[in-house]
Amino acid sequence: MTYSTNPASFLWGAATAGHQIEGNNTNSDTWFLEHVEPTVFAEPSGAACNSFERWEDDLALVAGMGLNSYRFSVEWARIEPNPGEFSTAALDHYERIVDGCLERDLAPVVTYNHFTAPHWFGARGGFLDADAPMRFATYCARVTEAFGDRIAYGLTLNEPQLHRLLAWIPLPDFVYEANKATLAAASKAAGVDRYRVANVWIPAEFEEFDDGFAAGHEAARAAIKAAVPDLPIGLSIAMCDDCVVGDDTTVRDRKRAECYDRWLDIAANDDFIGVQNYERRWYDGDGAVEVDSSLPLNDMGSAVEPGSLAGAAAYAYERSGVPVLVTEHGVATDDDTLRAGLIPPALDQLMDLRDGGVPLLGYFHWSLLDNFEWVSGYNHHLGLHEVDFKTFLRTPKPSARVYADVVARHHAG
Repeated sequence: MTYSTNPASFLWGAATAGHQIEGNNTNSDTWFLEHVEPTVFAEPSGAACNSFERWEDDLALVAGMGLNSYRFSVEWARIEPNPGEFSTAALDHYERIVDGCLERDLAPVVTYNHFTAPHWFGARGGFLDADAPMRFATYCARVTEAFGDRIAYGLTLNEPQLHRLLAWIPLPDFVYEANKATLAAASKAAGVDRYRVANVWIPAEFEEFDDGFAAGHEAARAAIKAAVPDLPIGLSIAMCDDCVVGDDTTVRDRKRAECYDRWLDIAANDDFIGVQNYERRWYDGDGAVEVDSSLPLNDMGSAVEPGSLAGAAAYAYERSGVPVLVTEHGVATDDDTLRAGLIPPALDQLMDLRDGGVPLLGYFHWSLLDNFEWVSGYNHHLGLHEVDFKTFLRTPKPSARVYADVVARHHAG
């Protein structure tokens, strides 16, 4: 069974990431960091949503909402637990998920690296290691050779510039101090000079991360295309909708240059750009400004603004010139009425953008499930479905039906 991308089709989907839902990803760098002392992680990931075993339940949820696509990640740590040692059992597992998607008329969208990597890779310095691009490309080639002919779109990396974006929020100094202490503890526990992972950073290494991720993406893209030339390949970046109060765009433009433009320029050589948006930010000529204190806030303290998605997608296309795939969009909140209220207007404005000529390939809501949210542990909930982390029962929230209804309406139109 194969998948052939139809340019006229629009993908409506939900997104997940392996480490955040599968559970017991014990050979990974992130698992290792969760268990050192001190650690920046609020708690270990543990069994997560038990999706390594319950992946068919997850596909049933996606299909049950009337969606036609599912974005998930393959876990490098499971596929290559030791350097050069590839697990046939792990590749077969992910191949079953791909085929399970196709059996349910879901287009599989696969992320090759959603932050997590093997423990041995972290012990070598992660993407700061000189051999990282080659090692990442070799892994991507093996995955593509196994089932790349059956996936709709492939993403090499997830948010490789997140460190730049968070520096503009900005994160308080104690977060970076906690990151530094965690990486020092990991380096000591692993017996290496520099243990590094893709989503715990030290500001002094930002430039190295930028260069390592860029080289990794380009090497992986070449390796994937060598295996399956017709597979559309891109990467996803985290984007705010950055807006200006007044006429002075200096600060806004500097932020775009620091956070997005290198990656949007790289994407100009890709088949598409993945956009992940959760908020809008406002700037004048002096810096960040607040413009509307009446808007509801998500759990991160940001305003919930439906128009931010279309704004971010518009700039991504303007700069890169390639089609846009919305690979994440959602809201961290325990108030599901906020999520249910966000989805219809955000998607209506996104479709207006498409009608206006911006080539949009699809939309994936983050996330299908409440899951492990990295350093925040299980304290933030972005799922369309609630998960009982003891029984692993999935329960749809009202927002799941709202999303399904919006998709049905756009299908009908």
